[in-house]
Amino acid sequence: MQHLPTQVLQFARAADLPASRLLEGCDLEIEDVMDASRRLSPQQLLRLLQNASRELASPDTAFLLGQQMLPGTFGAASQALVHAPNLREALAILVRHQPRLSPLLTPRLMSEGPLSVLYWMDSFSAPALRPLLVELHMAAVVGMTRWLSGERLPWRFCFNRAQPRHAEQHAVHLGLDLRFNCQFDALLIDSEWLDRPWPRGNRPAMLAALCIAEAELDAEPACRSVLPLLYDFLLERIGEAPALEQAAQHFGTSPATLKRYLAAQGTHFQAELDLARTHASIHLLMVRGYDNEQVARHLGFHDARNFRRSFRRWTGLTPQLMRLPMPPPAPA
Repeated sequence: MQHLPTQVLQFARAADLPASRLLEGCDLEIEDVMDASRRLSPQQLLRLLQNASRELASPDTAFLLGQQMLPGTFGAASQALVHAPNLREALAILVRHQPRLSPLLTPRLMSEGPLSVLYWMDSFSAPALRPLLVELHMAAVVGMTRWLSGERLPWRFCFNRAQPRHAEQHAVHLGLDLRFNCQFDALLIDSEWLDRPWPRGNRPAMLAALCIAEAELDAEPACRSVLPLLYDFLLERIGEAPALEQAAQHFGTSPATLKRYLAAQGTHFQAELDLARTHASIHLLMVRGYDNEQVARHLGFHDARNFRRSFRRWTGLTPQLMRLPMPPPAPA
């Protein structure tokens, strides 16, 4: 997590923000942030971002930081991104090497049919900072793909929150096709863009960098959060109604320990299961066009009525509303 703290510090210095205010409550000195061998904890990095956002008090802080984030200088994973031959390969690298490239939010890619969706989940619970983190990571992907592809890609943007006062900054830094009050934070793009060749692409160089990146990933297991791993575990078994005991056994721990960990992250097992079910439902309804009975069977519900009631509790919407087609891209 070392590149991002250094970036935040340099950004704050350029804005004449005293380091003492930036580092308040972080239990860090400037030398700690600049030391490439020092690994900051997620809590320290989150506090650093919180301080920067509070002290700079500018609605474009997250966007400007994000534009400098990727490909970044995260070792071989960044080098692999630089040489990615197309969008599909770049997003696969971003998802696979999330601990280095996107340590505070976990990206996942749904690509099936004409629409592809890159969405983010919490790596470490920080609800108060979630809007800032989403803006940061969206700007990072938009800036990276624009540089590597040589053009501005026609992304669409979904936000799991009400429209903010500074929505004009979203339009300036991201694009005009913005939707708020969605069920997840996501970038959407037509799948035809995934395999268009990029001028900087170099597959042999990318593969060579990925060999090194895999070794780096294996050498730093501690940077992986349980939350995205639990999400993947639940999503793979979504129709089996997995229990806390099964999840704990899978991760080699006790149910009580897993429960305590989730509580420390401000969540609990049922909430994580509901999140995985929500995302699976949205995918089945919007992409595959399943009816309520089909989704209920896929998710392990006894009948469609129970599914409809649960879906409304998760999202505040009925499955019928979610099944409406995604609007086309906004005109340029």
